[in-house]
Amino acid sequence: MADVYVVTGAGPVGWTVAEQLADLGRQVRVLTRSGSGPQHPLIELIAGDAKDPEVLRSALAGARAVFHCIHGSAYTAAAWRAELPAAEQAVLTAAHQAGAVVVFPESLYSYSEPDSVMTEGSPRHAAGGKRGVRTELLRAREAATTPTVSVVAGDFFGPRVRMAHGGERMVVPILAGKNVSVVGSSRQPHSFTYVPDLATAMIAAADRPSAWNAIWHAPTGPALTQMELAHAFAAAAGRPAPKVRALPGWTLRTAGMLSTDARELAEMLYQFERPFIMDSAASQAALEVGPTPLETAAAATVDWWRQQG
Repeated sequence: MADVYVVTGAGPVGWTVAEQLADLGRQVRVLTRSGSGPQHPLIELIAGDAKDPEVLRSALAGARAVFHCIHGSAYTAAAWRAELPAAEQAVLTAAHQAGAVVVFPESLYSYSEPDSVMTEGSPRHAAGGKRGVRTELLRAREAATTPTVSVVAGDFFGPRVRMAHGGERMVVPILAGKNVSVVGSSRQPHSFTYVPDLATAMIAAADRPSAWNAIWHAPTGPALTQMELAHAFAAAAGRPAPKVRALPGWTLRTAGMLSTDARELAEMLYQFERPFIMDSAASQAALEVGPTPLETAAAATVDWWRQQG
């Protein structure tokens, strides 16, 4: 029987991982509450709760690797703490029984010295809020008896990435011929990761037992300002470069006194008010992967958005 690769979640990361696995000729199962996911002859879509031990036991039968790509129901520390640790522990337990490695997409939130260029060896001790939740998740994975891999990425952009700084907040107004509004600063360098590159690195790590029980960085190109990223999208769309207006941090912090969404976004403003840069050279060498050129990635992103109408 062929090895099976299981993907939990069908957001931008899970969907892309599943597609790439199937394109490699792998047998894939995608587990979501709704049974949604990419259509492909090698992909089986399963409806079920990824926290249910019985559902997981069935879905992971014969699995070689599990790609756990489920995110919280809300962008809040409270939702993450209530939902994510239990879900990860359930998957780790089921994967241990199946003899599978678990691969997680991860953010830069846990890095406790973000003013320095972040590498795989940088300290990850951030505490409090959403940052603290990510730190706790990484510690639980490290303590697990199941082999794990965490692949860290910067802010996402790419096909299927909607609610993101490099998603609908930027591409949609550009395609409509409008100006772009960003948070923090439009001129500070920031690491943005193309989601297909993250997916490629996750699969490469799963295929290499020597890469297990470690944290790697997704292949990520040189840091870009938000203005540079917007101009790259505009060039790919054949549109004039938009004016890029930065919303100062104090406006979000003030709004956060009344709005939960604004308060949760304001917590992460440090990433956009100062340089926020990751380095992926070590991971690129170890996993034999590299970032997609910006021009190619921007073109694929714009093309996907155009298909959405």
